[in-house]
Amino acid sequence: MKTHKIIGLMSGTSLDGLDLAYCKIWQEDKGYNFEIAETHSVSYSDEMKQRLKNSIYLAADELLIFHNTYGTWLGEQVLDFINSYDLEVDCVASHGHTTHHQPQNGLTFQIGSGQHLANACHHKVVCDFRTNDVALHGQGAPLVPIGDRLFFGQYDFCLNLGGISNISFEKNGERLAYDIGLANMVLNYITRKHGLEFDKGGQLARGGKINPTMLEQLNDLGFYKLPYPKSIGYEWFVDQVVPIVEATDDSMPNLLRTAIDHICEQIALQVKANSPADHRSLLVTGGGALNDFLIETLQSKLGPTAQVTVPETILVEFKEALVFALMGALRLEQKTNVLCSVTGARSDSSSGVIYLPT
Repeated sequence: MKTHKIIGLMSGTSLDGLDLAYCKIWQEDKGYNFEIAETHSVSYSDEMKQRLKNSIYLAADELLIFHNTYGTWLGEQVLDFINSYDLEVDCVASHGHTTHHQPQNGLTFQIGSGQHLANACHHKVVCDFRTNDVALHGQGAPLVPIGDRLFFGQYDFCLNLGGISNISFEKNGERLAYDIGLANMVLNYITRKHGLEFDKGGQLARGGKINPTMLEQLNDLGFYKLPYPKSIGYEWFVDQVVPIVEATDDSMPNLLRTAIDHICEQIALQVKANSPADHRSLLVTGGGALNDFLIETLQSKLGPTAQVTVPETILVEFKEALVFALMGALRLEQKTNVLCSVTGARSDSSSGVIYLPT
């Protein structure tokens, strides 16, 4: 495997913005290695944030128009990134932005047209990594575990705290992974209701008190009782979680404190259920890893079961973009980049659609 120079793009359900990571990826001694050489984040404007948030309600033709214009916008951000750092790029690997995720209905859709992206940035693009797995009767998610296995196999568990929390680990020679449940999506929803983008470091939550009724309702959500493989999307959050938050008449610190307790309790339950012994290692990345109070609460609930490790900030913030760069490299090499042991699909696959600029 040659050294691939790829820009990985990630836009998550927390609606923070677009992450771009220029990565060099190569294989050595049957293992894989990487360098994150340059990074950049583009915050979404209020208008873009609302358009992405409300895209699940668009009519089909309006959604497809947005799919194309958002793809062009992605390509423009990539081109600016390339020009700003004078980057030599082989390919762009884009996750897109998930608007619809209903694997039970054979449907998943990430907007950000690969052809429009390629035309705007003048480089080859690999995107649409989920559709093939869903067509193979998988969940189409999570996708990051291929990176957990190839880049971070020294950790017993890899936990990502984006809009949604998901975990991956090895068991009986297979990589297993699934969405646990809530993370930043609910925390940001609460703060944005009060005109605050997010609770920096969990400072507001630290001063709050647990609302027992809300906590019980969150812990009783049916998704937590389902066996894995399983995954959720924004539709689930709107349908199942938002009504609980809206029906709870309490202060913002108390709502945040309750949500964090819930998030950490569900994560700890899953780690303990899949840990044959104490003193395991748990790597935590994603925006939630920067929430000090959340991390402290998680470690407290885990006790001696697992030691939480938060790596350097660049990896915390850009791990998902890095993994999509890896998935792009593997797709170009026609190697497996989606694991059926994770998604429940009929087989592993080398997924992603390749677009050439015109």
